[in-house]
Amino acid sequence: MPTPGSTDQSPSTVATGNDSSSAEISAGNERSERMSHGRPLTGCPTGVWQRGLWSWVRGVCCFAASGGSTAYYEHNLLRQYSSSKVSWIPSLQIFFMFAMGPIAGQIYDRFGPRYLLLGGSLLHVFGLMMTSISNRYYQILVSQAYVVPLVWLPFSKQHPQLVQQEAWCSIRHCVLRLKHREIVYPIMISKIINILGFPWTMRTCAFIIFFLLRIANLTVRSRLPPNPRKLSMESLMRPFKELKMMLLVASFSILAFGIFVPMNYLVTEAMAKGMGRDLAEYLVAILNAGSLSGRLGAGTFADTIGSYNIFAVVTYIAGILVLALWIPASSNAGTIVFTVLFGFATGATGLLFLFASIGGLTANPIAGTILQHSGGSYTGMKIFSGVLLIVGSTLTIGVRLREKGLKLKVIF
Repeated sequence: MPTPGSTDQSPSTVATGNDSSSAEISAGNERSERMSHGRPLTGCPTGVWQRGLWSWVRGVCCFAASGGSTAYYEHNLLRQYSSSKVSWIPSLQIFFMFAMGPIAGQIYDRFGPRYLLLGGSLLHVFGLMMTSISNRYYQILVSQAYVVPLVWLPFSKQHPQLVQQEAWCSIRHCVLRLKHREIVYPIMISKIINILGFPWTMRTCAFIIFFLLRIANLTVRSRLPPNPRKLSMESLMRPFKELKMMLLVASFSILAFGIFVPMNYLVTEAMAKGMGRDLAEYLVAILNAGSLSGRLGAGTFADTIGSYNIFAVVTYIAGILVLALWIPASSNAGTIVFTVLFGFATGATGLLFLFASIGGLTANPIAGTILQHSGGSYTGMKIFSGVLLIVGSTLTIGVRLREKGLKLKVIF
């Protein structure tokens, strides 16, 4: 996914499985690495394909409270609770996946990935096992929303340190080919739940993840030595003295509000309109399939058009799709078409982790409250999502105009 201000892509994730691979890096990261370590790097470094495997393991192991699991909670395990209250489970999971990034970064810089990965692995499997024996709201909230996301941290910091563009392209396409796990995983979980029930589905996921994380822990290594850097309030606040940074923060925070709502409520909204449960359970996989195409297309054109330009366009498209297609969609075909196109648009975007966490924390509960006060109508929630996507995209365009003006052909 392209991130504004870079010529390639940076990692990001959503609570629906629509996450970016940690193997994706920006040219800016490469330049800063060269300078920070004082020596140019040439050739394709050792462990490129190992890092591709790392990215795949992360995608499988980062169990997310997706739209499918939210729908299951609302209709089965937690049916006595409102949509707004149930939505705190994926919202808190998104928040902790993103907001803990700065803390994980400091630990990674000081000690490398090994301790982060070991601690995150133990907590992740423990959280899933505790979820499997949970039957009350607070138990699921603590085990799945607080404990499970912590495995994301070491993977999000283990970026491939590549320099040559050819090496980057090879690993990018490798990771894209491996993204099938986001398509297969939601379907697998929905089928296992129907056969084994919720407790053994969680245990099965925990056993699979334990096996994969064991491989990751045995093979983890960092090509570069630890590089501890002193953290000060001045260094944290320096970027916020620039207007373009403040516009980006506002833009990404607002976009997070708009993006996470369709991802979380897509399945429940489709079922409320009459879509069969069997078909609705495939919507998360369809969304991720569309995301794959969007990510591939964005990565292909980022170097020639500019990643920021792509970012601004596709976020506008996402907002238009919500307002112009999701609201009037009344048939199964219309919902599926929206799912594919929205997945394509959001697959080509990236979010600043820390500020995306704010939207991730509050967007779904707000949407649930809107749904509750509108008597079960999803129209108000869709308008909320679409308008915020348009507003956030407009702020993104504002940064682009401030930096490059009206020159449309300028790569940015």
